Amino acid sequence: MRILVMFFAIAVFICLSFGMSSKSSAELSTSDAVFTIFFTGNEMGTLKPCGCSGGQLGGLERRRAIFESVAKTRRMIVDTGMLIDGDDEQEMIKFGIVTEAYNLLGYDVVNLTKDDLQMAKNLGISSSGVLNFISAWGSDEKISSSGHKKFSLSGKDVVVNIISSEAASVSNLKDSLAKESGSINILILDECNDVVVDLISKMDNISCVICPAESDEPMKVSDVKGKPLFITVGRRGKYVAKVEVKSNLATKKYELSFSSVPVAEHLHEDEDLAGLYKSYQLLVKEADIMSMRSRFTLDDDLEYVGSDKCQKCHKYENAKWSELRHAGAFETLVDVGSDYDPECVSCHVVGYDYVSGFVSIERTETLKGVGCEVCHGPGSKHVETFGEALTNGPKLDCTACHTPEHSAKYSGNEDSYFKKIIHWQGTNDE
Repeated sequence: MRILVMFFAIAVFICLSFGMSSKSSAELSTSDAVFTIFFTGNEMGTLKPCGCSGGQLGGLERRRAIFESVAKTRRMIVDTGMLIDGDDEQEMIKFGIVTEAYNLLGYDVVNLTKDDLQMAKNLGISSSGVLNFISAWGSDEKISSSGHKKFSLSGKDVVVNIISSEAASVSNLKDSLAKESGSINILILDECNDVVVDLISKMDNISCVICPAESDEPMKVSDVKGKPLFITVGRRGKYVAKVEVKSNLATKKYELSFSSVPVAEHLHEDEDLAGLYKSYQLLVKEADIMSMRSRFTLDDDLEYVGSDKCQKCHKYENAKWSELRHAGAFETLVDVGSDYDPECVSCHVVGYDYVSGFVSIERTETLKGVGCEVCHGPGSKHVETFGEALTNGPKLDCTACHTPEHSAKYSGNEDSYFKKIIHWQGTNDE
């Protein structure tokens, strides 16, 4: 099965590399007095928001609108690494999809972390030449530790050097960094501890340092005049970090200014990248990732039986529940083509993490949707004893699925959400 998944991942990567082309759009910024470096990173396998609620940020298909707000000749696009979040079969597929998306988006440099590099090696694409990969761990793979791009700034040539380095090796970089007046050196580090920050702050040939992110939004960690700019680039593709570079004629130095741009819902969705996500959904389905899920056995020989078994005694509750959105939760995945993606399915069915729970629509159709046993627990003994044995066992708390990632408006509005699922007679206390 692993070989099959790798085959699909590589196939989509190669086919799409030659078969898809990016669309052009109006390029707005043409001034010679400034250029822009866009940074993304810590994708962690998040290709797009789940779409279960409004107000969600992110999505590879929305990035082009941000990048093309600046003319191609005046921008550099860099990813700082951590493309995926694991090494299983689904993450393999994601790696191929993410790298192809970066190819379509015109990334100039893509840094590979140690784990990224190993995944690229497993898939045989680390030396494909499609993207300019760099990595502090790439010497054995013939991958450079740096990449660069040249700009014209106020009539002078400027070279931006992106350098990938382990924090432990920073002291060895001092003599190897470009020192020419027309060079801007930007470091991507795997750690920014106090010792490393102090050491870099004493170097006069580093303009900017990218530190590991601890939050979804990009942040300016330090911006002391005359010292390097320390920033993070955020996580999960919710924002794009933006560094504008211009020259100060009075000081004859470069000035870097930092900001972040939310990847918001109103941004135009690129058709090619939206199509790439559909290819991802197809690959996940064809690789049968759903069947690879590790499942737990319920205690006390309990089993999930499905809501149909409950309606014999709970006709009112079942009828009322069937009118609510939760009951049709699985159909919402079918509508968007995510009904074979375990990362989505787990919150839209009954007992997905357990042996007797939902496996697939073909094998366990009666467990599709958010049914009785999600909140009340597995009901086999309750049904067998005609209600004498109370339901127990694992009961899924609302916050297991209504997370900030999946339900941005849930936190702080629990009462209003709770009222939407009332399906019993009488008051809430009965």
